[in-house]
Parts: sequence; C-alpha cells; structure tokens
Amino acid sequence: MFDAVEAIPPGRVSTYGAIGRMVGVGPRRVARALSQGGGAVPWYRVVRADGTVAEPVRVRQLELLAAEGVPMRDGRVDLAAVGWP
Repeated sequence: MFDAVEAIPPGRVSTYGAIGRMVGVGPRRVARALSQGGGAVPWYRVVRADGTVAEPVRVRQLELLAAEGVPMRDGRVDLAAVGWP
C-alpha cells in the first residue's frame, strides 16, 4: 500500500478508494494505515473521493498540496485536473 502512495507524482493526488483498489483493500483500511504509519510516504497526496481532505490533518495537508501546486475548487482538490492514476 505504501508503495502505491509513494508512486503518486508530485502535484497529483489519488483517493483512498483508488489506492485500495490497487492493493486489494478497502478505502478505510488505506486511511487507517496512512494515519498510523504513513509518515514516510507522501500521505497528503491521498484524499477522499469527493476531493476533501482528512479533518485531523486538514491545515497541514492543504499546505503541502498547495506547495505542490495542486488546484483547489471550493475547498476541494480538483480531482478532474490532478487525479491519479
């Protein structure tokens, strides 16, 4: 799972569901794994299916995504523009 997150290019994002489908687990398991031990991978490049970010790390995640030039629209990542894969 962490390898799939590591593969997301800078400036792009994926969803918990997309990563889960790649590795054969559900989106909640992806979220749990990233929250418990994903610090060494670009965890901030993974968002919810609606483009929103995780509330507990919202401010930091939005800062990191903005630093990579990820476009936002109404407080959500524009998945149509930067969704991966």
